[in-house]
Amino acid sequence: MNKKIPHNYILIIYLLNTHTMNTTTNLQREKQVSDFRDYEHNASPKIKEFYLLNHTHQTLDFVLQKKKEYSSLDRLHMSIWQAMEALDNIIDQSDPDLELPQSIHAFQTAEKLRADGHPRWLILVGLIHDLGKVLVLFGEPQWAVVGDTFPVGCAYSDKIIFASYFAHNPDINNATLQTQYGIYTPCRGLNSIHMSWGHDEYLYSVVKNYLPQEALYIIRYHSFYAAHKEDAYHYLMNDYDTSMMPWLKLFSTYDLYSKSTNPVDVIELMPYYKELVAEYFPTIINW
Repeated sequence: MNKKIPHNYILIIYLLNTHTMNTTTNLQREKQVSDFRDYEHNASPKIKEFYLLNHTHQTLDFVLQKKKEYSSLDRLHMSIWQAMEALDNIIDQSDPDLELPQSIHAFQTAEKLRADGHPRWLILVGLIHDLGKVLVLFGEPQWAVVGDTFPVGCAYSDKIIFASYFAHNPDINNATLQTQYGIYTPCRGLNSIHMSWGHDEYLYSVVKNYLPQEALYIIRYHSFYAAHKEDAYHYLMNDYDTSMMPWLKLFSTYDLYSKSTNPVDVIELMPYYKELVAEYFPTIINW
């Protein structure tokens, strides 16, 4: 089921949201906007160790191997809600802003989108966007599941978190992979670019037959902060990416700034979200 979304909605809602998110909301009162993703002051030794491993081992060959390994989607057959339950057994070692269970962040993000009147498919993305982290259940190390994503097969941008750690990546010694475009061509489009392997790409492959294109784009690139936060890698993007970037930037404000210790009443919310999930997904899907 791929539902077409009117593109004239994008600019209007993005401008409205930019204004809204620049004001203090209930979810932001505990923490200033500038405090989120503050890796200089808030990154623990454990987070730095995580990114050292991530930047060392996420090579082009590794990414190609993982994309092939998981392409069959034959490891588990489970519902969205079973995946949500499994998510609470996972602690994201890369995130300096989240200490609550993963499902609470999912409901917080979805509820903020819902409160601001966004369409149902976008609220659903808020709920499920991190479900790809179930990769941990298959024995994948955290550095192959979570953290910021980035293109492999071309030069690393200095806008990537802890970019100096790429000095330990074997691809740094391959001259072909360290030019601006590497193995790609200018403005090729992100759909043709190999991103570091993790929960974004994996969940995209799981849900790509069920959601609108805008939803899939957000899921696939929501951890690509070098692009949607720092405006890097524009030379690899095509017109389609340009048209989708407002959606990604819009979603990012909710994904990031909804993180809070404020509780959500999951039991009270469940009827709405069960209906929403059932609108787009069958009871069981392949993982």
